Amino acid sequence: MTCIVGLVHEGEIYMGADSAGVGGNYSISTHIDPKVFVRDHMIFGYTSSFRLGQLIQYSLTIPFDNRRLGDSPMKYMVADFIPALRHCLKDGGYATKINEEERMGVFLVGYKDQLYKIDCDYQVARYDTPYMATGCGEQIALGSLYQTVHLAPHHRIQDALQAAAFHNAAVRPPFTILKLGKDA
Repeated sequence: MTCIVGLVHEGEIYMGADSAGVGGNYSISTHIDPKVFVRDHMIFGYTSSFRLGQLIQYSLTIPFDNRRLGDSPMKYMVADFIPALRHCLKDGGYATKINEEERMGVFLVGYKDQLYKIDCDYQVARYDTPYMATGCGEQIALGSLYQTVHLAPHHRIQDALQAAAFHNAAVRPPFTILKLGKDA
């Protein structure tokens, strides 16, 4: 289900998503609640479950960024953000535990002009490209982003989502594209 695309351009973070919802019996619907949103000083785009996104958007207490001089945004994400996320998802009944291993869904988050992918094991990943994607349309979107460096950020994300929707049955418009400015 879905395609989430993130892009960093000149210190601003752009993120876009489709509107598909896929059920366990391969039913597909178009959801009116966007899979991307801005909260406080972060931008989010989620896949896996609408419940994951709802908990992040409405229940997560985003920790205050009280980094000491020299601490990196990555350290904040790993040491402050992830523990708060784990607490929220446990309290919300979303995180699962199988063989003592905790799991959840996957999402992108933009923070301090950086783009991160939070994986199902709470891993915080950064890539050596200024863009990322996740969901079942991920590989198609990444190919599009690679080829469209000459376009404006909004158009790159739109093209990546359109390509994913054309080639993957579980990605569909309408698309939502948001921007987190430098001052966030």
